[in-house]
Amino acid sequence: MNAPESASTAEPVLLTRAAGGVVHLTLNRPQQFNALSEQMLAALQAALDRIEADTLSRVVVIAGAGRAFCAGHDLKQMRANPQLDYYQRLFADCARMMRRIQTLPQPVIARVHGIATAAGCQLVAMCDLAVAAEQAQFAVSGINTGLFCSSPAVALSRNVGRKPAFEMLVTGEFIDARTALARGLVNQVVAQSDLDEAIAQLAARIIAKPALAVRMGKQLFYRQLEMGIDAAYQLAGQTMACNMIDDVAQEGVDAFIQKRAPNWPT
Repeated sequence: MNAPESASTAEPVLLTRAAGGVVHLTLNRPQQFNALSEQMLAALQAALDRIEADTLSRVVVIAGAGRAFCAGHDLKQMRANPQLDYYQRLFADCARMMRRIQTLPQPVIARVHGIATAAGCQLVAMCDLAVAAEQAQFAVSGINTGLFCSSPAVALSRNVGRKPAFEMLVTGEFIDARTALARGLVNQVVAQSDLDEAIAQLAARIIAKPALAVRMGKQLFYRQLEMGIDAAYQLAGQTMACNMIDDVAQEGVDAFIQKRAPNWPT
């Protein structure tokens, strides 16, 4: 289902396409560089909520239409509503959507081309994986308009080192795709013409693995990051025990011992 921005326009703000176990969500406000309007945030939240219950969907790809991935929040919309309660609600909705990406059972890949700035850079950081075109650029540039990118700082600082993250936040300057790769913000950098193929290959490698193990692993990965080491090991051990007793792992271990390809239970 594609989500319209308002009754006055037939153009949806979010395009959805599913094929071969991969759901493609495309931010579709190209004239606004795919800025995250209230409608866009709501559409993304609704789409992610639907995807969670779809057992046929194994991977999600988030992309942007037009020349940019995402330019962050819609500043014009924000400026038209100069009320504290409005801003609090907007940023809470944004945080809820960003967190939804990580609580989703399916891995989420950011397909990045053009610019990813402010909350757009945050969106890249919150995705589980990211593949960028060589021409992609990244910035948390709110400081240039007098607004420190506080919410993007949460995601950015959990992906790159503290000093590089803080430098980006206090200067607002762009980094290129190769620098983003070196700092851990993205997984791969490829030519623009190879972007879709690189993402298709990455998605196929994930889909080839048993869904249960991927789902359990993603949940464990993010939960343990926020724990002390003792609690993290306790949770990891419990997760592995539950994983190991399942038919999926039993079949995988049998296949390894018998030197054959696994026949994953459905």
